Amino acid sequence: MHVVVVGCGRVGSGLAAALEDEGHSVAVVDRRPEAFTRLPEGFRGATVVGVGFDRERLQRAGIERAGAVAAVTSGDNSNIVVARVAREAFGIERVVARIYDQRRAAIYERLGIPTVATVQWTIDRVLRRVLPDSPNVEWVDPSASVCLVERSVPEAWAGQPVAALEVPGSARITAVTRLGKAMLGESGFVLQDGDVVWATCAGDGIDRFDEHLEAGPNGGGR
Repeated sequence: MHVVVVGCGRVGSGLAAALEDEGHSVAVVDRRPEAFTRLPEGFRGATVVGVGFDRERLQRAGIERAGAVAAVTSGDNSNIVVARVAREAFGIERVVARIYDQRRAAIYERLGIPTVATVQWTIDRVLRRVLPDSPNVEWVDPSASVCLVERSVPEAWAGQPVAALEVPGSARITAVTRLGKAMLGESGFVLQDGDVVWATCAGDGIDRFDEHLEAGPNGGGR
């Protein structure tokens, strides 16, 4: 898939590199030529100098064959304009805009324009939007305070109640998928090898949840 990334700051450059690593073609648009120095050495994608919502620049970036557009410049207004141009003028369905103002982000979410905030959360969520099969964070609220992650249950947790997977203040099990069927994660539900859990995590709690999951019920893994 071809993806157009507008903005080559920390988010844009990191996103472009991640997309290329996944095997996708990428074009990056930024009004400052020096911004492209943030791209990794050996980056094979296209770089276009100019304002990201200029239609001619977007066309030079290959938007007419793009499957997704990510507007991740440092300006809220520019990102929203890029998102609208991409969706309304070029018919791109997978469009994501970075919004720094959390209140505005929530408004645009309700209007159907996906928004993201903060550097790592932005990279993770945009990847999830443009690459639906990617194993990144499934959902994050506009303030990056709460997120939803999907994790496979290690064999060591078989026979344990689902409540044992929870990390107070960091992670709560929302649902369990077994043999393709999802069920609510009731506290007494007993886990089996092969289960997949959906955990609601605090924005800074994913690492603690992953460490707990890997450590096993006795804190020492298998």
